Amino acid sequence: MNTLPPIHYTDNYLLNPTNPILVNLIGAGGTGSHMLTALAKINCSLIELGHPGLQVYLYDDDVVTEANKGRQLFAATEIGLHKSVALINRVNRFFGTNWKAVTKPFQRKKMRNLPMRGRANIYISCVDTVSARFDIAEALSNLDANNTFDNIKPLYWMDMGNARKSGQVILSTIYRVKQPDSQKYRAISYLPFVTEEFAEQLLAEADNSEPSCSLAEALLKQDLFINPALADLGGSLLWSLFREGMTVYRGFFLNLANFKSEPIAVG
Repeated sequence: MNTLPPIHYTDNYLLNPTNPILVNLIGAGGTGSHMLTALAKINCSLIELGHPGLQVYLYDDDVVTEANKGRQLFAATEIGLHKSVALINRVNRFFGTNWKAVTKPFQRKKMRNLPMRGRANIYISCVDTVSARFDIAEALSNLDANNTFDNIKPLYWMDMGNARKSGQVILSTIYRVKQPDSQKYRAISYLPFVTEEFAEQLLAEADNSEPSCSLAEALLKQDLFINPALADLGGSLLWSLFREGMTVYRGFFLNLANFKSEPIAVG
């Protein structure tokens, strides 16, 4: 029996890329709007360290409503705009990036019509429904990791989901990531999809993506700080992949009701 502690070594392309790492951020709502800011901070820091940084595509076909102010990162002047457009314009102006908004949903059946045919190195899903997660999982499972350039090779999927005061972040590998030989650790090449590892729990949930009419109504569904808390911790996990080149954790469960976070170890 292998008693060495498990660890996952980051795919080498993330550490030494020839181009900015392509990131598809799927969902620009409560968690997605905060995650975009986390990605912008990661991008700035990577560039300062001599890394090419990130190139982000933000997918969302929804528009900003009155209920989105406050809990999500939108202002009154942005009501009626596409969420993805409002957020990307703001980030590009503030950070000097050239990231792209996609006012279409990220769906398996529409992949051919998306930028880069939906391909990216990292996928981050901040979606409201279980059905959307399974659709993303099927789309990623059908991507060919071979015979493709490194700059569009699918590597990781980070899924972020939450209830009113709790949530989770799960990091997965889309295909097995080649691991170096190690005498100190048991290198884990494959991190399962959230839809594979937690399929039973996901299928037991009911999809409820009906829009709220006001911020007060929205706060009955999701607490004010659950989304930024998930985004910050998820951003920290992603940052560790770049900065440390390895991780012993592949996600976490978070409960703001009792302020507890439970990490999920690789392996």
